[in-house]
Amino acid sequence: MTHTMHPLTPSLLAALLFLSPGIAAAPAGLESAEKSPLSTFYLPPTRLVWQTDAGTEHAASLLKSHAGQALLSEPQPPCRLTATTNAPAGILLDFGRELTGYVELITPMTTEQARLRHVRIRFGESASEAMAELGGHQNAQNDHAIRDQTVALPWLGKKMVGPSGFRFVRIDNADPQLPVELSQVRAVLQIRDLPYLGSFRSNDERLNQIWQVGAYTVHLNMQEYLWDGIKRDRLVWIGDMHPEVSTIHAVFGFNEVVPRSLDLTRDVTPVTEWMNGISSYSMWWVIIHEDLWLHHANRPYLESQQPYLTALLRRLAQLIGPDGKERIDGLRFLDWPSSANPQGVTAGLQGLLVMTLESGARLLTTLGDPSTAQLCADAAARGRKVVPEINGSKSGAALLALAGMVDARPTADAILKLDGPKGISTFYGFYVLQALAKSGDTQTALDFIRTYWGAMLDLGATTFWEDFNLDWIPNAARIDELVPPGKKDIHGDFGAYCYEGFRHSLCHGWASGPTAWLSQHVLGIQPLEPGFARVRIAPQLGNLQWAEGTYPTPQGLIRVRHERRPDGTIASRIAAPDGVRVVSADP
Repeated sequence: MTHTMHPLTPSLLAALLFLSPGIAAAPAGLESAEKSPLSTFYLPPTRLVWQTDAGTEHAASLLKSHAGQALLSEPQPPCRLTATTNAPAGILLDFGRELTGYVELITPMTTEQARLRHVRIRFGESASEAMAELGGHQNAQNDHAIRDQTVALPWLGKKMVGPSGFRFVRIDNADPQLPVELSQVRAVLQIRDLPYLGSFRSNDERLNQIWQVGAYTVHLNMQEYLWDGIKRDRLVWIGDMHPEVSTIHAVFGFNEVVPRSLDLTRDVTPVTEWMNGISSYSMWWVIIHEDLWLHHANRPYLESQQPYLTALLRRLAQLIGPDGKERIDGLRFLDWPSSANPQGVTAGLQGLLVMTLESGARLLTTLGDPSTAQLCADAAARGRKVVPEINGSKSGAALLALAGMVDARPTADAILKLDGPKGISTFYGFYVLQALAKSGDTQTALDFIRTYWGAMLDLGATTFWEDFNLDWIPNAARIDELVPPGKKDIHGDFGAYCYEGFRHSLCHGWASGPTAWLSQHVLGIQPLEPGFARVRIAPQLGNLQWAEGTYPTPQGLIRVRHERRPDGTIASRIAAPDGVRVVSADP
C-alpha cells in the first residue's frame, strides 16, 4: 500500500521538460518532482443568473461552445463589461453543481494592449454568497481559500483564479477607466479520476439521489488528503473522516487518500496529545483503523500502526477510572450542536470510549499483543457499568446504543425518534441512523434521510452541508437563486458556532453518512471478517419495494438485488466474488 504521491517516471518527466527520452538526468532540483493524484476537467457555465442593467454586453456568449484557447479572431462577440465610477458592470455565472478548483478566464484581442484590465472575482457555494461583500452581518470570508479577490487579466491570454469550492462565480470590471472583454469563462475542476464501483438504486428516486449526492460530496473532498470541506475546512479532521471513510468503502473501495491522511495526522500528533486537539478524534482514529482492516485486510499496513496504536490505547485505557467513569481531559467534543448539552457530551464520550477500547482490543489481539488487548478489554468492561444521564442528546444516545450500553429500541423510541429528525446534525446524524438500524427501525431511518438530507436537495443543494436545521426552512429561498424580497437566505442568514452565515460550508464530507448507511443496511452488506472473507448480507427495506446495488471488496464487486414479495418477505439475488463467503441473506 503506497501512502505518498508517486514520483514522475523518467520518460514522463522528460516529456514535461521537452527533453528526449535518451537524456539520463533531469535538471537539478527536479529529481523529486511528484505527480498529483488529481485530474483536471473543464466545465462551461450552464446559466447566466444575473447581470448589471447597464454596462454589460453579449454576456450570453459565455454560455456558447468555446475552444478553450485565446484566438486572434473570435467566432462570436465577447462578453464586454464597461463600468463607470458610479455604475459597476458585472455578471453572475452558474456552473450547475458544486465544484472544487479554479475559474479560468480567456481574453480576446483588444485594440489597446498596453494597459492591464482588472476584474473582481467572487466565488460562491450559493448564488447569494457570490454576491456578498466580505464581512458584514452575513459573515462572508476568505478563510482557507481566497474566494473574493481582484486580479489582472492578460491581453489575448488566460488567467486562472482560485482555488476554492464553488458553484457560482461573479465577475465585475474593477476598473471604470477600461472595458473588460471575456471570450470564455470556464470552471477548472480538480478531482481524483475514480470510478464509482459501489452503487445503490431503489424504487425511491429521492433516496437514489441522496446516495449519489453523498458519494459526490466525499469525492470532491478526496484531494491530496481527505478534507472535510472544499471551501472552508480544507483540512484533515480525523473524527470527521469516519463517515467519509465509510462512504469511500461503499463507493470507491480502497483509496490511498485514507491511509495517507491517517498517517499524516498520526505523524504530527505526539501520542501524549489528541489528534486535531480533540479527545474523541484520537478515538475515531482507532475505529477507522478497524474499519480499514475489516474492509481491506492489509496486514503490513496494520502492523505499521502498532507502536502508535499500542501507546494510544494504553493512554485511553487509563481514562476509565476504577469507578468506571470516563475522565477524558482536553476538549470534550462530539459535534457542534451537542456542545450546548454537556451531559449529552459526557454520555456520548463514555460510549465512544468503550467502543474504542473494544475495537482496540480486537486489533491488538490480531497483532499478537494479548496484554494490551486485555488492558483495553478490562477498561471497557469497567466503562460499560456506567451509563451517564443522556439529557435528551440524540448524539449521546446514539453512541451509547451503538456501544450496547443502553437498549437500542427503547432509546430510539424515547430519544432518537422524538420530534423526527430535529436535533440531529449532518455529522452525527450518521450515528443516529446507525442506532435506529440497530433498534430494528429501518423505516424511521429512511424517513429521517428523506426529510433531513432530502430537504437540502429541495433547497438546490448538489452536495451536503456542514450543518443543517429543519427550523431554517420556513420562508427560505433556494441556494441557486438570488434571494427575493421578503425571503430568508438559507446560506447567509443561518448557521451557528464556527459556521455562521456564509462561512458555512455547503460541501462537507462528514455529511455523507446516508450513502454508507444505505449500502450497509438497505443493501445490507457488512464485512464480518477481514477483507470480506465472510460477509453478512441482511437487507432492511423498510417501505421500499426493491433495492439493488454493488459493494466493492478486495476480491471484486458484491452484487445484490432485493425485492419484496406479496407476503412481505424479501427475495434476494446475490453474486459474490470468489473468496467472499456470504453467511446470512436473511432480512
